[in-house]
Amino acid sequence: MKISVRYFASIREAIGQGSEAVETAAATLGALRDELIARGGAHATSLARGKAVRMALNQTLSDETAPLADGAEVAFFPPVTGG
Repeated sequence: MKISVRYFASIREAIGQGSEAVETAAATLGALRDELIARGGAHATSLARGKAVRMALNQTLSDETAPLADGAEVAFFPPVTGG
């Protein structure tokens, strides 16, 4: 299936792009994250397990068990703090 992946803040800076179209067989957000980590390089560093990374599916905060569907929009971003 084809999905749209968007990267924000420090993740976007590390990867060097704000978005990309991804062809994936991943069934869930967690499986997609693992596929991206497997690319190595900046993807592996910025999305690594153990790093605080928030995910959204179709503009709704979601956990790793959220199911993916063709045409979905996924976003990865670091936790945001404010005051």
